[in-house]
Amino acid sequence: MQLITPDKFHDECAVFGIFGHKEAANLTYLGLYALQHRGQEGSGIVSSDGEHFYLEKAMGLVADIYTKPVLKRLPGYMAIGHNRYSTAGSSDLKNVQPLTVNFAFGNLALAHNGNLINATMLRNELEAYGAIFQSSTDSEVIIHLIAHSKGDTLLARVIDALNQVRGAFSVVILTDEGVIAARDPYGFRPLCLGRLRESWLVASETCAFDLIGAEAIREIEAGELVVLNKDGVSSYRPFPKTQPAKCVFEYVYFARPDSKIFGAKAVYATRKALGRQLAKEAWVDADIVIPVPDSGVPAALGYAEGSGVPFEIGLIRNHYIGRTFIEPEQSIRHFGVKIKLNAVPEVLEGKRVVVVDDSIVRGTTSRKIVKMLRHAGAKEVHMRISSPPIVSPCFYGIDTPTKRELIGSSHTIQEIRRYITADSLAYLSLEGMLKAAPGSPDQYCNACFTERYPIPFTKAEELQLGLFEAHL
Repeated sequence: MQLITPDKFHDECAVFGIFGHKEAANLTYLGLYALQHRGQEGSGIVSSDGEHFYLEKAMGLVADIYTKPVLKRLPGYMAIGHNRYSTAGSSDLKNVQPLTVNFAFGNLALAHNGNLINATMLRNELEAYGAIFQSSTDSEVIIHLIAHSKGDTLLARVIDALNQVRGAFSVVILTDEGVIAARDPYGFRPLCLGRLRESWLVASETCAFDLIGAEAIREIEAGELVVLNKDGVSSYRPFPKTQPAKCVFEYVYFARPDSKIFGAKAVYATRKALGRQLAKEAWVDADIVIPVPDSGVPAALGYAEGSGVPFEIGLIRNHYIGRTFIEPEQSIRHFGVKIKLNAVPEVLEGKRVVVVDDSIVRGTTSRKIVKMLRHAGAKEVHMRISSPPIVSPCFYGIDTPTKRELIGSSHTIQEIRRYITADSLAYLSLEGMLKAAPGSPDQYCNACFTERYPIPFTKAEELQLGLFEAHL
């Protein structure tokens, strides 16, 4: 039984790769541990000694999967790893990455963060040519495209394959010679390059480097492909140049606050800036500001700083929830939220409370939180959201509900306020969010807030959107 269906976008996936270290698998395990927030469904590591590939993968959390005996079965000086949350493909061990094959150019393993909008059409074409798929994930399409390519080198085949896919990809590929990492021309999902003495690493976020004492060198640019091997790092620009469309929701919610993504300062600083901007746009006379932990904390700190209203901790989060839980009898109201969050009456009683969260997806959890705060004695509850209303699903690697499940797509702000029973509700404006985010506003994808998708859909892809919505 699933504990609760959180009123959040689900984290997508994490990738990690390393070349040139005798404990490659151990370091990959630690990197994936630091990236656990990007996917909690399953995890896998493939290591290599240059001759043989060694694979371990399982459903569950990183710390539970990679015991000492498991890691001992992963020798070699290079490795890649992946944490999964299903964005395309069902929840099944066969869909846990890395995916591995052996073909004319030797061994190959692939881990992918993102979603390909033309995966279904490519899969149908490949199956017509005789390709046999072992999983239902769109990432396997890339492997078949590599195998079917006419390129005369493995690198040429990888480039050929990635030029055929449309959508979001931050990929790491393990070969017999080294690690290949690439990011799509739009740069939807983050990917970083790091160094640990003589070893080279890639990871979805820099927090993976911090844990193992590695240095974050730089962001792998949108449309860049790098090769890590005995010659060091080689960089290529094999994809057509286009306007970047980095996922702004990485700053709002997904990335760890201590990570540096998209070549900018730590995410924490941006989230505080979102909160300060929210205070400018939606100040309300109140006694305290509290966050919905943990993702709402930096924005709430920023709101308190910008508004002059004191910051307090009025909700306590239980950090030790498993993926399954035996629910008690129905007489315990709001159990799903109460097992995760609990209100502090001594902080809330008689107070006019501003509660800050990063987003509202369905509205169900926000409604329960407001009622919980009132039950704990809050005199007024004012909900403030550090992003605009979410009106559209994502097709670029985030597990979002369908459009009809998004409360912001079919309800006004006042209607949402009444549904969640708050005294007031305000969202950060789109302009305010982009102002608070680092760099130029036109470098970000904000399709979930605007329905303006940076990659125009073909007619055939539009017909497939129903299939994507079934996955999402």
